Amino acid sequence: MSALPLTRERILDAALKWVDAEGLEALSMRKLAQVLGVKAMSLYNHVANKDEIIDALVDRVIGEMALPDPALDWKAAMRRRAISAHEVLLRHPWATMPIVSRMNVGPAMLRYVDATLGCLLRAGFSAEMADHAWNAIDSHIYGFTLLELNFPIAATEYVSMAKQFIHRIPPDQYPHMHHLTRLIIQGDYDGLHHFEFGLELILNGLEQALTLRSPG
Repeated sequence: MSALPLTRERILDAALKWVDAEGLEALSMRKLAQVLGVKAMSLYNHVANKDEIIDALVDRVIGEMALPDPALDWKAAMRRRAISAHEVLLRHPWATMPIVSRMNVGPAMLRYVDATLGCLLRAGFSAEMADHAWNAIDSHIYGFTLLELNFPIAATEYVSMAKQFIHRIPPDQYPHMHHLTRLIIQGDYDGLHHFEFGLELILNGLEQALTLRSPG
Protein backbone atom coordinates (compact mmCIF):
# COMPACT_ATOMS: atom_id res chain seq x y z
CA MET A 1 0.00 0.00 0.00
CA SER A 2 1.07 3.59 -0.64
CA ALA A 3 2.75 5.53 2.17
CA LEU A 4 1.50 8.82 0.78
CA PRO A 5 -1.81 10.13 2.15
CA LEU A 6 -4.70 9.78 -0.24
CA THR A 7 -6.20 13.11 -1.32
CA ARG A 8 -8.61 14.25 -3.99
CA GLU A 9 -5.79 16.00 -5.85
CA ARG A 10 -3.62 12.89 -5.79
CA ILE A 11 -6.52 10.83 -7.15
CA LEU A 12 -7.09 13.31 -9.97
CA ASP A 13 -3.37 13.49 -10.78
CA ALA A 14 -3.24 9.72 -11.15
CA ALA A 15 -6.48 9.59 -13.12
CA LEU A 16 -5.31 12.24 -15.59
CA LYS A 17 -2.01 10.46 -16.16
CA TRP A 18 -3.88 7.19 -16.66
CA VAL A 19 -6.44 8.44 -19.18
CA ASP A 20 -3.80 10.39 -21.12
CA ALA A 21 -1.92 7.12 -21.58
CA GLU A 22 -4.71 4.57 -21.80
CA GLY A 23 -7.85 6.45 -22.82
CA LEU A 24 -11.01 7.29 -20.92
CA GLU A 25 -12.59 3.88 -21.56
CA ALA A 26 -9.79 2.25 -19.57
CA LEU A 27 -10.55 4.26 -16.43
CA SER A 28 -12.21 2.43 -13.56
CA MET A 29 -12.24 2.89 -9.82
CA ARG A 30 -10.57 -0.51 -9.37
CA LYS A 31 -7.73 0.25 -11.77
CA LEU A 32 -7.24 3.71 -10.34
CA ALA A 33 -6.99 2.27 -6.84
CA GLN A 34 -4.36 -0.19 -8.06
CA VAL A 35 -2.32 2.63 -9.58
CA LEU A 36 -2.49 4.53 -6.29
CA GLY A 37 -1.74 1.46 -4.20
CA VAL A 38 -4.92 1.72 -2.15
CA LYS A 39 -8.16 -0.16 -1.74
CA ALA A 40 -10.91 0.87 -4.18
CA MET A 41 -13.32 1.76 -1.38
CA SER A 42 -10.91 4.35 0.01
CA LEU A 43 -11.35 6.44 -3.16
CA TYR A 44 -14.95 7.12 -2.22
CA ASN A 45 -13.83 9.14 0.79
CA HIS A 46 -12.62 11.78 -1.69
CA VAL A 47 -14.71 11.40 -4.87
CA ALA A 48 -18.30 10.29 -5.26
CA ASN A 49 -17.82 8.09 -8.33
CA LYS A 50 -16.17 7.79 -11.73
CA ASP A 51 -18.43 10.47 -13.22
CA GLU A 52 -17.18 13.00 -10.68
CA ILE A 53 -13.61 12.12 -11.62
CA ILE A 54 -14.33 12.60 -15.33
CA ASP A 55 -15.98 15.96 -14.70
CA ALA A 56 -13.01 17.08 -12.64
CA LEU A 57 -10.53 15.89 -15.28
CA VAL A 58 -12.41 17.74 -18.02
CA ASP A 59 -12.29 20.90 -15.94
CA ARG A 60 -8.56 20.46 -15.47
CA VAL A 61 -8.08 20.18 -19.23
CA ILE A 62 -10.20 23.29 -19.84
CA GLY A 63 -8.05 25.06 -17.27
CA GLU A 64 -4.98 24.48 -19.45
CA MET A 65 -6.53 26.41 -22.35
CA ALA A 66 -5.63 30.06 -22.80
CA LEU A 67 -8.34 32.56 -21.95
CA PRO A 68 -8.91 35.41 -24.41
CA ASP A 69 -6.34 38.07 -23.61
CA PRO A 70 -8.10 41.43 -23.00
CA ALA A 71 -4.91 43.22 -24.10
CA LEU A 72 -5.36 41.91 -27.66
CA ASP A 73 -7.99 42.81 -30.24
CA TRP A 74 -10.82 40.29 -30.33
CA LYS A 75 -9.65 38.42 -33.44
CA ALA A 76 -6.13 37.95 -32.11
CA ALA A 77 -7.49 36.94 -28.71
CA MET A 78 -9.92 34.41 -30.16
CA ARG A 79 -7.28 33.05 -32.54
CA ARG A 80 -4.86 32.51 -29.66
CA ARG A 81 -7.64 30.92 -27.61
CA ALA A 82 -8.57 28.51 -30.41
CA ILE A 83 -5.00 27.46 -31.17
CA SER A 84 -4.34 26.90 -27.47
CA ALA A 85 -7.49 24.78 -27.11
CA HIS A 86 -6.52 22.67 -30.13
CA GLU A 87 -3.03 22.09 -28.74
CA VAL A 88 -4.37 21.18 -25.31
CA LEU A 89 -6.84 18.69 -26.76
CA LEU A 90 -4.09 17.00 -28.76
CA ARG A 91 -2.15 16.58 -25.49
CA HIS A 92 -5.23 14.98 -23.93
CA PRO A 93 -6.71 12.95 -26.82
CA TRP A 94 -9.51 11.50 -24.69
CA ALA A 95 -10.92 14.88 -23.64
CA THR A 96 -12.79 16.20 -26.67
CA MET A 97 -15.71 13.77 -26.51
CA PRO A 98 -16.60 14.35 -22.84
CA ILE A 99 -16.31 18.09 -23.40
CA VAL A 100 -18.92 18.00 -26.18
CA SER A 101 -21.13 15.25 -24.73
CA ARG A 102 -21.39 16.07 -21.00
CA MET A 103 -22.73 18.96 -18.96
CA ASN A 104 -19.47 20.58 -17.91
CA VAL A 105 -20.02 23.31 -15.31
CA GLY A 106 -16.78 23.24 -13.35
CA PRO A 107 -15.12 26.51 -12.34
CA ALA A 108 -12.54 26.39 -15.15
CA MET A 109 -15.24 25.85 -17.77
CA LEU A 110 -17.43 28.65 -16.40
CA ARG A 111 -14.45 31.02 -16.30
CA TYR A 112 -13.50 30.00 -19.84
CA VAL A 113 -16.94 30.60 -21.30
CA ASP A 114 -17.48 33.83 -19.40
CA ALA A 115 -14.12 35.26 -20.53
CA THR A 116 -14.89 34.25 -24.11
CA LEU A 117 -18.27 35.96 -24.07
CA GLY A 118 -16.72 39.01 -22.47
CA CYS A 119 -14.13 39.28 -25.22
CA LEU A 120 -16.77 39.19 -27.93
CA LEU A 121 -19.15 41.54 -26.15
CA ARG A 122 -16.39 44.12 -25.70
CA ALA A 123 -15.70 43.87 -29.43
CA GLY A 124 -19.27 44.96 -30.16
CA PHE A 125 -21.07 41.67 -30.74
CA SER A 126 -24.56 41.43 -29.31
CA ALA A 127 -25.10 38.76 -26.66
CA GLU A 128 -26.85 36.55 -29.21
CA MET A 129 -24.11 37.00 -31.82
CA ALA A 130 -21.39 36.41 -29.23
CA ASP A 131 -23.04 33.12 -28.31
CA HIS A 132 -23.24 32.08 -31.97
CA ALA A 133 -19.66 33.23 -32.58
CA TRP A 134 -17.91 31.26 -29.86
CA ASN A 135 -19.96 28.16 -30.63
CA ALA A 136 -18.98 28.39 -34.30
CA ILE A 137 -15.32 28.66 -33.32
CA ASP A 138 -15.57 25.81 -30.82
CA SER A 139 -17.36 23.58 -33.34
CA HIS A 140 -14.31 23.98 -35.57
CA ILE A 141 -11.94 23.28 -32.67
CA TYR A 142 -13.70 20.11 -31.55
CA GLY A 143 -14.59 18.83 -35.00
CA PHE A 144 -11.12 19.35 -36.46
CA THR A 145 -9.50 17.82 -33.37
CA LEU A 146 -11.68 14.71 -33.49
CA LEU A 147 -10.90 14.26 -37.17
CA GLU A 148 -7.18 14.75 -36.61
CA LEU A 149 -7.11 12.26 -33.74
CA ASN A 150 -9.21 9.61 -35.49
CA PHE A 151 -8.32 9.92 -39.18
CA PRO A 152 -7.41 6.40 -40.38
CA ILE A 153 -4.47 7.45 -42.56
CA ALA A 154 -1.22 8.92 -41.26
CA ALA A 155 0.22 11.88 -43.15
CA THR A 156 3.24 9.79 -44.11
CA GLU A 157 0.92 7.29 -45.82
CA TYR A 158 -0.98 9.71 -48.07
CA VAL A 159 1.05 9.04 -51.22
CA SER A 160 1.03 5.27 -50.84
CA MET A 161 -2.71 5.23 -50.07
CA ALA A 162 -3.42 7.51 -53.04
CA LYS A 163 -1.57 5.09 -55.30
CA GLN A 164 -3.40 2.15 -53.77
CA PHE A 165 -6.90 3.61 -54.19
CA ILE A 166 -6.69 5.69 -57.35
CA HIS A 167 -8.06 2.79 -59.42
CA ARG A 168 -11.28 3.18 -57.44
CA ILE A 169 -11.56 6.82 -58.52
CA PRO A 170 -11.74 6.60 -62.34
CA PRO A 171 -11.46 10.02 -64.02
CA ASP A 172 -14.57 9.51 -66.13
CA GLN A 173 -16.74 9.10 -63.00
CA TYR A 174 -14.93 11.22 -60.41
CA PRO A 175 -12.80 13.69 -62.40
CA HIS A 176 -12.19 16.18 -59.57
CA MET A 177 -11.26 13.59 -56.94
CA HIS A 178 -9.06 11.82 -59.48
CA HIS A 179 -7.24 15.06 -60.27
CA LEU A 180 -6.67 15.81 -56.59
CA THR A 181 -5.39 12.29 -55.98
CA ARG A 182 -2.99 12.65 -58.90
CA LEU A 183 -1.61 15.85 -57.39
CA ILE A 184 -0.84 13.97 -54.17
CA ILE A 185 0.82 11.09 -56.02
CA GLN A 186 2.92 13.50 -58.06
CA GLY A 187 4.01 15.41 -54.96
CA ASP A 188 2.36 18.64 -56.09
CA TYR A 189 0.04 18.68 -53.05
CA ASP A 190 0.57 17.08 -49.65
CA GLY A 191 -3.14 16.59 -48.89
CA LEU A 192 -2.71 17.92 -45.36
CA HIS A 193 -5.44 20.01 -43.77
CA HIS A 194 -4.53 22.87 -41.48
CA PHE A 195 -6.42 23.91 -38.37
CA GLU A 196 -5.79 27.61 -38.88
CA PHE A 197 -7.23 27.64 -42.42
CA GLY A 198 -10.78 26.98 -41.20
CA LEU A 199 -10.23 29.14 -38.13
CA GLU A 200 -9.34 32.15 -40.27
CA LEU A 201 -12.42 31.64 -42.44
CA ILE A 202 -14.62 31.72 -39.34
CA LEU A 203 -12.88 34.73 -37.80
CA ASN A 204 -13.01 36.68 -41.05
CA GLY A 205 -16.69 35.87 -41.47
CA LEU A 206 -17.41 37.03 -37.93
CA GLU A 207 -15.44 40.22 -38.54
CA GLN A 208 -17.55 40.91 -41.62
CA ALA A 209 -20.76 40.26 -39.67
CA LEU A 210 -19.60 42.63 -36.94
CA THR A 211 -18.76 45.32 -39.51
CA LEU A 212 -22.18 45.02 -41.12
CA ARG A 213 -23.85 45.27 -37.73
CA SER A 214 -21.86 48.29 -36.57
CA PRO A 215 -23.35 51.73 -37.35
CA GLY A 216 -21.63 53.89 -39.91
